[in-house]
Amino acid sequence: MFVYFINQKRKQKETMDINFTQEDLQFRDEIRDWLENGGYPSHVKHKTDNGIALTKQDMIDFHKAVSAKGWMGYNWPVEYGGTGWTATQLYLFNKEFGLAGCPPLLAFGVSMVAPVIYTFGNDEQKKRFLPDILDFNTWWCQGYSEPGSGSDLASLKTKAVKDGDHYVVNGSKTWTTLAQNADWIFLLVRTESTGKKQEGISFLLVDMKTPGIEVKPIITIDGDHEVNSVFFTDVKVPVENLVGEEGKGWTYAKFLLAHERFGIAAVGASMRALNGLKEVVSKLDNSDLDKKVAEVEIAISALEMTELRLLSELENGGHPGAESSILKIKGTEIQQGLTEIYVEAAGEYALMYPGAGGYGSNDKPSGPEHAAVSLERFLNFRKTSIYGGSNEIQKNILSKFVLGV
Repeated sequence: MFVYFINQKRKQKETMDINFTQEDLQFRDEIRDWLENGGYPSHVKHKTDNGIALTKQDMIDFHKAVSAKGWMGYNWPVEYGGTGWTATQLYLFNKEFGLAGCPPLLAFGVSMVAPVIYTFGNDEQKKRFLPDILDFNTWWCQGYSEPGSGSDLASLKTKAVKDGDHYVVNGSKTWTTLAQNADWIFLLVRTESTGKKQEGISFLLVDMKTPGIEVKPIITIDGDHEVNSVFFTDVKVPVENLVGEEGKGWTYAKFLLAHERFGIAAVGASMRALNGLKEVVSKLDNSDLDKKVAEVEIAISALEMTELRLLSELENGGHPGAESSILKIKGTEIQQGLTEIYVEAAGEYALMYPGAGGYGSNDKPSGPEHAAVSLERFLNFRKTSIYGGSNEIQKNILSKFVLGV
């Protein structure tokens, strides 16, 4: 683990030293070797390095490569086939993958539903679902948000009525990321309408091939098809697909969201974006942009220190709590800030946006290379302050934590 301490011997300003052990550095070098010497699929790397959209098969190939290395269960305990890495190793893994420009590992399976299954699921569910998640044989999506139930998730209305050995599900979900590719969806449903709204929610696992499920695309502001509306009409779900206890879904949802927010900070990816931005801005004679780049670099350093501080707590047996909201807020603000500066640096060339599908001809776009994707990323990253619990809601969580309410 890393050594974290505050030097209090000096009366002036407290300083913080972060040192990784030799074992940690060897682990980091192993990751870099995999990324640089054939582990990272070359066709995926070529596309990500050049701002070319990845296909479904590209994403499968990338996840299969990570799985073949034994790293898919990077945040799982060993007993369920995971790596059993320390919090420091998790940090290094995420940072190096981000610095290398890897596509984010799809969180819905490995980082979201899997921890719920191995923490609250029964033995049969663990045997049935966890191996396929580790091997990326199943692509999962998340059925949480609904029209009118986003940040106020407990107000959800999708109903599941028990009928013999099945639940019959009716309702809809929205903003469902990559549902068009998914094999399974984990679903929050209302199984009880009396009492507190949080107490009547249950957690179901649903095969997307089940009759009665319809996926309709939502085209986002950048022109891409990333999210969807999913409609459920008399969908029959076997009762054995209920995770944990009926009516306890809200507890499982909160558990899941704390882990989701912890990973949203994306320090490594922001560092990579910053490095590229520095190169772009260095070619311009613009003191205003120089200042903005310096400010965002300081913000990234502060974010990294915050993440390391939380990792120190995790190493000592803690769990992601309200602190993960800080990472979510600042991490997404930094991501958005970086894309804004890229657009400013591109100037009028950013307006020549071809859409999410890229340029349809062999003609090279006018202007600097970074301009072709600057507006796309700017538009796409508007979502980051909303998903995983909007930043406004995260600030409410922090306020309650500080006030003790």
